[in-house]
This record gives sequence, structure tokens and C-alpha cells, in this order.
Amino acid sequence: MDQLSTTKRLYSLDALRGFDMFWIMGAEAIFHRMADATGTPFWESLSHQFDHPAWNGFTAYDLIFPLFLFLAGVATPYSIGRELEKGKSRKELLVRVIKRGFLLVLLGVLYNNGLEIRPLAELRVASVLGRIGLAYMFANIIYLYTREMGQMIWFFGLLIGYWLLLMFTSAPGYPMGDLSMEGNFASYLDTFLVPGRLLYPGVHDPEGLVSALPAIATGLLGIWAGNLLRHSPVTDLQKVMRMVLTGIGFLVVAQIWNLVFPINKNLWSSSFVLQCGGFSLLLLSLFYYVIDIRGYQKGFFFFKVIGMNSILIYLSGGFINWTYSAQAFFGWMGQLAGEPFGAVIMVFAYLAVQWAFLYFMYRKNVFLRV
Repeated sequence: MDQLSTTKRLYSLDALRGFDMFWIMGAEAIFHRMADATGTPFWESLSHQFDHPAWNGFTAYDLIFPLFLFLAGVATPYSIGRELEKGKSRKELLVRVIKRGFLLVLLGVLYNNGLEIRPLAELRVASVLGRIGLAYMFANIIYLYTREMGQMIWFFGLLIGYWLLLMFTSAPGYPMGDLSMEGNFASYLDTFLVPGRLLYPGVHDPEGLVSALPAIATGLLGIWAGNLLRHSPVTDLQKVMRMVLTGIGFLVVAQIWNLVFPINKNLWSSSFVLQCGGFSLLLLSLFYYVIDIRGYQKGFFFFKVIGMNSILIYLSGGFINWTYSAQAFFGWMGQLAGEPFGAVIMVFAYLAVQWAFLYFMYRKNVFLRV
């Protein structure tokens, strides 16, 4: 087994997480502002890739959320797995996993609603961080108490079970297997199960409880990749090829499954899990090959700084006015550029002040751990 995979922190994992967070920080606005400034089909098509589809369908922007959850799974054999090897009990680690999961749920509520005191009916409890917390928690519980074969059985069982659940049910008054926002059974159950208000009141929340079930499978796929990288006795190049072939296979199956169970981020459909899982495996294999095998680390330092404080920069948007900071430091650059490209310049300024903050925290060795 290669020493690279067993003794060192994966630089590629931090870099890919940072690459993922870069778009959450606001980098997608580069394409939107360039499309506004030029009006050309090229930039407009790229801009379209950074908007979510209204319901069914898939764009590049849909990959960001599940990629982060996938990477949380990849980290599990390097964190929880290492603690098991050091002699920590499963019970002790179970408590840690549950605490972390619910802390992420609470942070998601805080991010959605701020520190205001409101009636429960006015709070949006479901959140991106809540989805990550619950899916991470259950995926790690499965990891703690099953072997790799059991984890894969859970992976496929969740995907097939969720498909069957939605195919043979519907909201009252809709035909069996209805997958519209109003008619699908998952959203209907969420109207009873999710406390507070839904994002689409009384109808649907894209981070609801029922669609968290297939999201657990996204975390389990990441755990499979982490196990492969850390424990497989094959060479590093063979690990890359396994991830590439598996990723391509998932993408093919996703297109076939899409014919009967559409790729849909809002429902986190099983075909969506395979679609995002395929792309996630291909991205991880690329980053792992370039960074950890070939050793090209310096060129990815920009993303590593972001990736090592991903939760901090995500939460910061709710408490720090980055637009004001960017305008204060770089507003003059936007004015010099003039319209229509001044707005493009200010997107880069917006990203620059956030990265400078993260770099300062990196140099001070301050990281928000959950």
C-alpha cells in the first residue's frame, strides 16, 4: 500500500473542497456579469450553467452542494477511521458524530434566521448545513457499524428504496408516481415532518427530511472513495482508474435512470445522486492525480486556503457584509473600469476580500472546526 495514502493528509481533499467553496463564495457571478456585459451566446451559456433548473434537469451549479457532502464522506476514513485505529471506542465516536451532526443542523437554523427570536412557525429549520449534518451523521454511523460491503448495500438500498417510495406514492389528489413539486410524496411528508416553515410554504423544501435519505448515499459514496484511497493495496494510479471508471459508469446509469426517475436536485433523486457522484469521483481522481501523485501542490494553494476553513466562509456571509468591504477597498477599480465591465471587476474584488480574510486566518492557524 502506498505511504501517500496512509500517513499523509490529502492535500487534494482540501484543494477540491476549496474549489467547491470558491463557487459558493460568489465566483459564479463572474459568468453572470460577463453575460450581462457582453451579451454573447458563449458567456450566456456559461451563465446558464450557474443557475439551478426550475425543477428537473442538471447544471454545473447543481454539483456544488452534493460535492461538498461527498468530500465530507471522503474525509471519514482519514478522521473517524484513524481514531478507530488509535483505539477509540465506537460508542465514543458515535457520540462525537451525533454531536457534530446536530451542531451543523443548529448552525443551519442560525444561518437561515439569524439571532432573532421568532415563533417556530416563522423559522425555516431545513437548511444546507442541516442536510449536510444529517446525511454526514447517518453515513458515519453506517461507517462505524458496517464493513465496506455493508456500506455499499446501504448505498444502493437507499437509492432503490427512495425510487420505489416515490414511484408508488403521491400527495393526496395526484396520480401515483407524480414527481411534481406539489404532487410528490417526499414533499408531502415534509409538510408534516419538518418543523417551522418550508422554503415554499406548505408545498416543498429542497432541504427537507425525506430527501435527506438519498443524501446519505452521497456521503456513503464519499466514504467508499476515502476507503479506496486510504486502505486499498493497489497503486495510486490504479486507485485513480477505479474512481474514473466508477464515475463514468455512474454517469451512464444516471442518464438511463433519468428516463423514469428524473435528475432533480430539489428531490435529491437517485439519478441525481449518481449524476453528482459520477462527476465528484472524476473531479477527485483529477485532483488526486495532479496534486497528491504528481506533486503539483503550489498551484492549488489558493483553493487549499479556502478548503481548510470552508464552514467559516460559508457562515460568514450571514454576519459580514462582504459587498461593503469589496466596495470600500476596490470600488475605485470598478469606477475606473466603467460599465459594463466595472461589475465584473467588483466580483473579483468581492472574492479577493474573502480570500484575504481566509488567508489571514490560515496564517494565524485559526480554523473553524465543527
